[in-house]
Amino acid sequence: MLVNIVIPAVILMKLSKPEYLGPVNGLLIALAFPLVYGLYELIVQKQKNFISALGFVGVLLTGLIGIFHFPPHWIAVKEAAIPFIIGVVVLISTKTSWQLVRKMIYNPELLDIEKIEAVLDETNSKSELNRMLTKANVWFAFSFFVSSFLNYVLAKVIVVSNPGTDAFNEELGRMTMLSFPIIALPSTIIMMLVLWYIFASLKKVTQLNMNEILADKLKS
Repeated sequence: MLVNIVIPAVILMKLSKPEYLGPVNGLLIALAFPLVYGLYELIVQKQKNFISALGFVGVLLTGLIGIFHFPPHWIAVKEAAIPFIIGVVVLISTKTSWQLVRKMIYNPELLDIEKIEAVLDETNSKSELNRMLTKANVWFAFSFFVSSFLNYVLAKVIVVSNPGTDAFNEELGRMTMLSFPIIALPSTIIMMLVLWYIFASLKKVTQLNMNEILADKLKS
């Protein structure tokens, strides 16, 4: 959060004036923090995933819009496009074996999959599990569509100045700071509701308690 939001926002809002770094240098230095961090995750930590890659591309596009002075409207388009693309991919994955919800939640790192599926096999309830995971995956996709809409509105309202000016950088910084409470919070609430739905459904279908559902390393 410090590298991707706070430091870039401070540089954009406070240090992009002509007497300090200037609009272009301020933009480039601000974007360098999330860009370098993204490369660190990719190369050193080897965290290769679709969402991180899109975030990395988003930073590059912001730089290109600023450097080549595209109309500010394109910031709103870019901000909306990234979560929208993620939402579409998550939605498409619903009918496949690589559902996001299976990767993120229904996995051996969090849950005792063997015990859960043994119970489901005994009660012939595997179809109920699949329906529940499909519904949860659709709600995951919906959270990204909500984020896309909010991203577009926030960027459209705040970023109105032409790129290459300190006003544009200041607006970009303000948008970055506001994106967390305005965008991340509603999306997080939706995801928490999805998480609650998954655990509540698993308890209902399997008749196991929470401690029995969790993976061994997470049990109290």
